[in-house]
Amino acid sequence: MKKLVLVGVIAALVASAVVGIASASNGAPSGAHYNLNLIGVAKGKTADMNGANGHVIFVNLDGKSRIWLQEGPEDIFDFQVIDANGTDNNGATFQLPNPDPLNTGTTWYSVYARALGKPGGHGNITSGFIDEFGQEWLSVYSYLPVREKGKMTFENVTKYLLYVYVDWDLDGTVERVNIFNDQFEDYFWDYDNQGLKLVQLRFYEVSTTVPAS
Repeated sequence: MKKLVLVGVIAALVASAVVGIASASNGAPSGAHYNLNLIGVAKGKTADMNGANGHVIFVNLDGKSRIWLQEGPEDIFDFQVIDANGTDNNGATFQLPNPDPLNTGTTWYSVYARALGKPGGHGNITSGFIDEFGQEWLSVYSYLPVREKGKMTFENVTKYLLYVYVDWDLDGTVERVNIFNDQFEDYFWDYDNQGLKLVQLRFYEVSTTVPAS
């Protein structure tokens, strides 16, 4: 029965995942967008990792998950879920365009997010990369979704999900690194979930300017 309920939830999310018009009252811009749902799954529970129309990634309901970021075609507003299962050792894979190829601090698209599902859960989503020596670096800034009671509105999380802020040259200053920067290797989102059932991400073709450090 629980699996049937989960399938029903996924179907409803897929119906809302297509490109559409966002309501100005929910905190997100108005206009076409790509929708991605991060669904928390309890350990021992099974979920259909296929048939979600490419707009769903499953993560651990409690504990860490890894979502690898794959660079898509340049300057094309195209997003794809390559691997929806973020609950296994390999992690999930999500393809997205390079948001700021020259690391100017201004993106050509933006990410908005909100926490949904049963009130009470919270999480921590942090961007990171692996350098040429195989060392992992995590941004000093994280998106901290919290599911409170009542209506949840979107917030601009471009700074947290499309950049990695680290002191990678160890000069005492935190530098801004755009995801897919050629200086480093693999980029990812590190998701530490504490009971949050759903995080909804929306990608809009509007720009955002973030600080240098």
